[in-house]
Amino acid sequence: MIASELINHTIPFLKSTDSIQKGIEFMEDNHLAQMVLADEQVYKGILNLNNLEEVDHHEKLLADVQPDLIQTYATINQHIMDVLQIVQVNDLKVVAVLDNDLKFAGTISASDLLFQFAKTLGMQENGAIVVLAINELDYSMAEIARHVESNNVKIISSFYSTNSEEFNFKNTLTLKLNRKQINNVVATLARFGYDVLATYSNEPLDNSEKENYDMLIKYLEI
Repeated sequence: MIASELINHTIPFLKSTDSIQKGIEFMEDNHLAQMVLADEQVYKGILNLNNLEEVDHHEKLLADVQPDLIQTYATINQHIMDVLQIVQVNDLKVVAVLDNDLKFAGTISASDLLFQFAKTLGMQENGAIVVLAINELDYSMAEIARHVESNNVKIISSFYSTNSEEFNFKNTLTLKLNRKQINNVVATLARFGYDVLATYSNEPLDNSEKENYDMLIKYLEI
């Protein structure tokens, strides 16, 4: 999915000839902390509600005040993951999208973006999630997939992350699988030396399987 397919045409934008008061009311009415400022198809930047509220005279025009603007944008052909990176790096609530001539084409909301990204990863599908610690030099998706599929389980999607704060700044690989019951998968990955950091499933390990898994981990640590 690319940026042009993510545009929400119901999201309004502000113009330089709008007053600060109008900008504040627009943002509050639409529950937006940020809005795009554009004069027709000429993109100016992204406005923050907090910045507008700090201006003394709300009757002034946006063109006269020249508030601090975020100049970041996405182009219509950028992939959803590129757009997500723009949002994360710049801490955005909305993203302006420009066409090939750098004219303003529309706005993407961060909430819409995250929803579509989750669908892209297959998060709406039933199945478990496995998080592995990964040494970048030893990383082989083909090998990991072979171990998973040896248990008649498929990988729906995967996501590689570097220096994950959640897992003590380790590099991690998150796997979304097509099965809820993944005990055999976890045991297979552990047997081949993979560090399983976390699993998320509606099917907990039963007592006998948990004991077998714990024994296997102790054996591998000898």
